[in-house]
Amino acid sequence: MKNLKYISGILLVLIFSPALDGQSDEKIRAAFAESYKSELSGNYAVAVSEIRTVYQADNYSMNARLGWLLFLSKQYTESISYYEKAIKLKPNCIEARFGLIKDHNALENWGKVKEQYEAILNIDDQNTTSLYWLGVLLYNRKDYENAATNFEKIVNLYPMDYGSVIMLAWTKLYQGKKDEAKVFFNQALILSPNDASATSGLNQINQ
Repeated sequence: MKNLKYISGILLVLIFSPALDGQSDEKIRAAFAESYKSELSGNYAVAVSEIRTVYQADNYSMNARLGWLLFLSKQYTESISYYEKAIKLKPNCIEARFGLIKDHNALENWGKVKEQYEAILNIDDQNTTSLYWLGVLLYNRKDYENAATNFEKIVNLYPMDYGSVIMLAWTKLYQGKKDEAKVFFNQALILSPNDASATSGLNQINQ
């Protein structure tokens, strides 16, 4: 009889658990809905508090959402902590890493920015956003060889992407590869007629 009662108790839990989960899901959905409304009105503190009323440490969406809202609130260090929790929950996610990059950009933690772009490229080696901005970061550091590698990957995928073409042109010029640079400056002028940057680059080559 004791075993029967025990089994009956388990069955009751199994039968009623979906209803409890449904109630919890409803509360979570409501909290997110209110959070979105508050964000749209610029009331980020309220948007954060709505999520915190249902916060679960092992929930990716909640951590990513708090990371975003705290970034908007310019609470960068706290935002980072939530994005890092989100990444631990989903190591192959990319969106939370881009959120983390925004925080580190704001704090001018360029080493951390580079680290995250590289992590994204380890997950998705053709992620053009990471390729481009990592290329820009390397270009600004005068690491032209690695910057060129990044821009070349994008141009091979998207030959008519003006931003990558013009960056590749300047990178080639600073590598001393004037003939290659000229090709890309001319391509940039096809994509953006009378482009001032491309014209300036060609003038430097022709001096």
